Amino acid sequence: MSLDASRIEPRPERLTAHEARQRLEHARNTRVTQLQALAESGQADDQLMSAQKAAIERVLKEIDEAFARVEDGTYGACLGCGKPVPGERLEILPYTRYCVACQRRAAA
Repeated sequence: MSLDASRIEPRPERLTAHEARQRLEHARNTRVTQLQALAESGQADDQLMSAQKAAIERVLKEIDEAFARVEDGTYGACLGCGKPVPGERLEILPYTRYCVACQRRAAA
């Protein structure tokens, strides 16, 4: 069986609002599950556990902010330069605020 390239539909560069919400819901559910697992471990006062909890809570905040961007129509636009964030980046990090170049500048 050969692969007929003409039948492969190209993926749109930008996610639809529905796709973005689905990816964000999945990311949120994953982080909430992680928080629950940390809470159930009973080692909440451990320094590593506290750092993990803080990191997860930070991502949950970023996810909520991404939901707001979906609602106001700015989701997928880099907050640094205003250009579209590549679809591949949004697939990996659906809550990202920046393109790679602006993320590097923000982290520096």
